[in-house]
Amino acid sequence: MAEAHQASSLLSSLSSDGAEVELSSPVWQEIYLSGLRSWKRHLWRVWNDFLTGAAPASPFSWLFLFSAIQLAWFLQLDPSLGLMDKIKELLPDWGGQHYQLQGLLAAALFASCLWGALIFTLHVALRLLLSHHGWLLEPHGTMSSPTKTWLALVRIFSGRHPRLFSFQRALPRQPVPTAQESVRKYLESVRPVLGDDAFDRAAALASDFLRLQAPRLQLYLRLKSWCASNYVSDWWEEFVYLRSRDSLMLNSTYYMMQDFLYVTPTPLQAARTGNAVHALLLYRHLLNQQEIPPTLLMGMRPLCSAQFERIFNTTRVPGVEKDYLHHLQDSRHVAVFHRGRFFRVGTHSSNGLLSPRALEQQFQEILDDPSPACPLEEHLAALTAAPSWFDKSFTLIVFSNGKLGLSVEHSWADCPVSGHMWEFTLATECFQLGYAADGHCKGQPDPTLPQPQRLQWDLPEQIHPSISLALRGAKTLSGNVDCHVFPFSHFGKSFIKCCHVSSDSFIQLVLQLAHFRDRGQFCLTYESAMSRLFLEGRTETVRSCTREACHFVRAMEDKEKTDQQCLALFRVAVDKHQALLKAAMSGQGIDRHLFALYITSRLLHVQSPFLTQVQSQQWPLSTSQIPVQQMHLFDVHNYPDYVSSGGGFGPANDHGYGISYIFMGENMITFHISSKKSSTKTDSHRLGQHIEDALLDVASLFQAGQHLKCRFRGLGENSGYRRGFLSSKTVEPKVPTTSTNF
Repeated sequence: MAEAHQASSLLSSLSSDGAEVELSSPVWQEIYLSGLRSWKRHLWRVWNDFLTGAAPASPFSWLFLFSAIQLAWFLQLDPSLGLMDKIKELLPDWGGQHYQLQGLLAAALFASCLWGALIFTLHVALRLLLSHHGWLLEPHGTMSSPTKTWLALVRIFSGRHPRLFSFQRALPRQPVPTAQESVRKYLESVRPVLGDDAFDRAAALASDFLRLQAPRLQLYLRLKSWCASNYVSDWWEEFVYLRSRDSLMLNSTYYMMQDFLYVTPTPLQAARTGNAVHALLLYRHLLNQQEIPPTLLMGMRPLCSAQFERIFNTTRVPGVEKDYLHHLQDSRHVAVFHRGRFFRVGTHSSNGLLSPRALEQQFQEILDDPSPACPLEEHLAALTAAPSWFDKSFTLIVFSNGKLGLSVEHSWADCPVSGHMWEFTLATECFQLGYAADGHCKGQPDPTLPQPQRLQWDLPEQIHPSISLALRGAKTLSGNVDCHVFPFSHFGKSFIKCCHVSSDSFIQLVLQLAHFRDRGQFCLTYESAMSRLFLEGRTETVRSCTREACHFVRAMEDKEKTDQQCLALFRVAVDKHQALLKAAMSGQGIDRHLFALYITSRLLHVQSPFLTQVQSQQWPLSTSQIPVQQMHLFDVHNYPDYVSSGGGFGPANDHGYGISYIFMGENMITFHISSKKSSTKTDSHRLGQHIEDALLDVASLFQAGQHLKCRFRGLGENSGYRRGFLSSKTVEPKVPTTSTNF
């Protein structure tokens, strides 16, 4: 997604005025610091798990074990087999009057040792179970007997009610692939998009790398994998995100337009803000108490929850060479921006969290405040669009018509984490909190609440040129975005399931066909896949433009090929894509490994033309699926209009596309396509039409979908077909808007 742009600009983030910047930290120091950070987080999690009673063992389990030992001792049974007597011999002799206390202390020490041994055994067993990935390699939709046994053991060792961070200390570490395997896969991935001469040069550089630099770099990388929780994630956060000097707007941040497509729960801006903010704070409370269930892949395998720790109270603080993330443990206010003015709104009273109606009252006072913005304050927010701002972990945007949006800073977490929060927010504010008949939040206003605090700025006149420059840059960036959002409702996940094909693979091959028709050539394609099967894993790249995909696309454009021949090539390409996706998820991807090798080479001051070539590659097509993780929160059968519009991100290339898609319900796919208006080679609306055509063309290869092409092809808008339902060229949001920062 947006990380594709950051990854492709890695070289520029490590250079200054055309000259490469030498990283001052020795590789040994980086490895030491990575290990130190990992162990600090590990100890904090152990302490936090103890305080919150996280599974698989809690302080209450220790108390139960101690009580059982005391009961057995009272019944003249010795469950310790004489160990408690040995412990009493080692304790100081306090005299006969303290004999009973001595026995209690011995029992407590024995219970603690036994309790710790049981916890350790449970964690080791669970980690061994979670290190197994054979279930991931099974055919789609099937489960073998060994996998069923494995799943039953995982559930047994996971405890009855695991909490959000219960599995963190049991998750395996991400493995370091072999250099030979990563290089082989890299060459295989670029073969479809390189000519013979260019490929031969790449192969020669790869051969030199494996012979000269790879053994040494691989050694240091394996050492880091033993010391740190994850051998790549901390470097990915620092070098891809925090060291980037590009504007975060468009280049790094992503947006969530996951408001409902066809309905707006209330047209009142302050009321929608009140319910949404209250729902977000309810989510934060559940997060702090670890009452959010851990995410399970395919309902079986727990994913890493580390990214949830920084959803709230997190700010990206800019620096000269790199930024850093500052996280507070708690906050009892939100910052509100409206018409160039900044306000501080309290979210709690002495009785706890403010009600939605009380929050609406606060936001309405801001909307009704007639005071103008100060001259320099009016466009002060434009500074966040300069390199390294958009600094909050996320910003809630509420339009004057009641529609919601979300802008997310990317360095702290990836889309599935913020999407999980956003799904809870929409479902809670609409279906749980609800609105009164007049559109206001339920409940009564509170006349005793203090008014929102208007923030006063001490702005020297010298800052005016910087504000003006940042404002012009922001307008240029935003004005150059060609964004096309449209829902495709002719079929969705249910039809693709009937074809016995992975829905993600289906769409990825459709995108390859559509892009080839749009540009007449193949290109490197970035598809984001998660690596959260491992501790502190983030993402991996699936290079979706495979040789098999190219064969399928060429067959679709060959009039002499039959549908049966195209379908056979389609299934081969699907199998290849599934193999790449599963390899990426199981720690056998190539891009994060090659990235970590490149950073290691820079720390060691080792020149590697091969790794430099890999990191300088561009991604003309960047794609990502926005997952729907909590469908149980939405009743799409009884409330079919309450479907999300998803979210998106900017293109990773000046002449490329950024495409995100989301499956809502069983019969709709919403696409977000972005490109740059300044490019003469791209057009988001044109590609959108190619995607619609490609969807119908691919569906018609299957017997169940042959009627779709005849029914919908060329019927036009009079047929009720929602072509171009949303578009940045035709739809402008109403103003003013209110944005709320957390």
